[in-house]
Amino acid sequence: MAGIQLLGAVDRSASNVRAVCRAAGLTERYFYESFGDRDTFVRAVYDEVGARARSALIAAVEGAPANKRADAAVRVFVELMVDDPAMGRVLLLAPLREPAIGTSGVELAPRFVTLVREQLAIEDPDKRHMVAVGLVGALTSLFMGYLEGTIAVPRETLVRHCVELVESAGR
Repeated sequence: MAGIQLLGAVDRSASNVRAVCRAAGLTERYFYESFGDRDTFVRAVYDEVGARARSALIAAVEGAPANKRADAAVRVFVELMVDDPAMGRVLLLAPLREPAIGTSGVELAPRFVTLVREQLAIEDPDKRHMVAVGLVGALTSLFMGYLEGTIAVPRETLVRHCVELVESAGR
């Protein structure tokens, strides 16, 4: 989707309506008939990336044995967010930079917390929830740092660290 590449570009200035139309081969009229305005377009792109990430994580966890779920979830998230940095920038960085989706990021985070919470083997439901919130926050910060270049380690080092973080949080 052209929107992901434009909104997730390092130089976000290219995500104006004209640039989107040029990249997608659309007329501005079609753009406005489809989305109404730029903010609606930005929210649609963000929602698409969020849905892809959630679906991929659910499939990874459901398809893995219990003792490999953390590894499967981290690896699929890395494939989506790091191997395709435009997707990562849309999901993790755009809510900080795009007023149109600032609240969308806040609304999407609890869905990821729920996914993580369901995988934790912690008896106390309050503690399990707090650990899940903290874990999602920590992982988000790690991936943001990796995408922005403030964490400069090999990909596999990032994966191993995130898996260890998830596994230790579940104890």
